[in-house]
Formats: sequence, C-alpha cells, structure tokens
Amino acid sequence: MLAITVRIALIAVLMGGSAAADAGERGPVTNLPIPRFVSLKASEGNVRRGPSLTHRIDWIYKRQDIPLEITAEYGHWRRVRDLDGAGGWVHYSLLSGMRTVIVEADLLEIHVRPDPRTPVRARLQAGVIARLGDCLPEWCELKISGYRGWARKESLWGVRPDELRD
Repeated sequence: MLAITVRIALIAVLMGGSAAADAGERGPVTNLPIPRFVSLKASEGNVRRGPSLTHRIDWIYKRQDIPLEITAEYGHWRRVRDLDGAGGWVHYSLLSGMRTVIVEADLLEIHVRPDPRTPVRARLQAGVIARLGDCLPEWCELKISGYRGWARKESLWGVRPDELRD
C-alpha cells in the first residue's frame, strides 16, 4: 500500500500536481511550505519541462533576483511559476531564499513609513525588482538602489496578500 501511495504522489508531482500542495502542507523534499516564494540566484536559469537534465529546456530566465513561486518539489528540482504564470522545473542550486518582489503598478510610491500621508522616498516603475523586507497586513518594506521604504502590498508580486514578515 505504501508503494502505491508513493507512486501516486510521484505521478502527481510529474504531471503538474503535488501531494504536498494538494494537502496544503509542506514539500516532500525540504519540508518547507508549498507554495512559497524564492528568487533566481543566477543570472541565467534553464526552465525545463520535467525534473531532470534529460528534459527539454523550454526557456531561460535571464534576470537575476526575479521572484519565483515554488509549486512542487522533486529531488533536487523545484517546479516554479513566474509573474506571468509561466512555469517549469529549475534545479534548486539556481534558487535563493532571498525574497524579492516585482512592482506591478507603474510609479509605485515608496513611503518613509507604512502610511500614505508620510513623505515619498521614491517612485518605482512597473517591472522593477526590489528586495523584500518586513511586511504588515497592507504594506511591505522594500530595499532598492540605496532606497528603503514602504509600499502597498497589493502592488507587488512575490508576496502573499496575507503574509506577515518581521
């Protein structure tokens, strides 16, 4: 019975599902939450059709620090999804636990404190990648190019709406 359960879980992972994700639990390899956000550590990362070097490369990420969402795990491979919903399998060595986000709103205001009445430190264009700091229910702290401030969470991709960080 255990062999059948393991085989079904493996098939689910290879076909795009995940036993851990279906249960809303943790990854079978790392025991970390699935889904979860990470970033691309390398300046280039091959995205493959399946979790091995023998699988075809569908495309290559060419933007270091881009946030990605891990949706499944299999051995040394992580199935990821990007802002556009495109996904595939990436070797774990290309990923970092450092959290980043992509700005989705054009000219997103970065405030001194998590309050829209405070002074604006910077305005970020859509598509900018910033390092993620603390997050409150509606605001997240961002760090980019020497600037540090708070932005509305709803304008960022790479952080869950209900996620709190300190």
